[in-house]
Amino acid sequence: MIETIDFKLNGKSVSLSVDSGRMLLWGLRTDLGLTGTKYGCGESLCGACTVLINDEAVRSCITSMKEVQGKEVITIEGLAGDGKLHPLQDAFIAHDAMQCGYCTSGMILNAYALLHKTPRPSEAQIIEGMNDNLCRCGAHKRIVQAIKAAAEQMGGN
Repeated sequence: MIETIDFKLNGKSVSLSVDSGRMLLWGLRTDLGLTGTKYGCGESLCGACTVLINDEAVRSCITSMKEVQGKEVITIEGLAGDGKLHPLQDAFIAHDAMQCGYCTSGMILNAYALLHKTPRPSEAQIIEGMNDNLCRCGAHKRIVQAIKAAAEQMGGN
């Protein structure tokens, strides 16, 4: 059923008339042209499609458009501000925490939610918090280092 879904996206109000059962992933990528959110498995297993909804990491491949009604959604495109990258984005670059980059936006947004809840995570907490985001290239060690560095820069560790 076509409904008008009103929500805040990357700091701006958005009104989208779509099938309310349409997955958020496709609303972002196809309807709004925000391709930083990636399709990976379509079953909430890999984390490539992770976005923030009210500062919680959520898999957009299994989240319907109606579930974001009245909420705030942040994608990788909305994480940077005032022309500057977010400290997590800077840390991923500085630590070469990516190879192909396909998982990177989901990794960064999941890490954001982790640091939002736990500003000073131990290495074990980072590993556990990132456990469900997969990187087929094997950059996990550098990803953990990047998150630790970002936590320090953001006032954590």
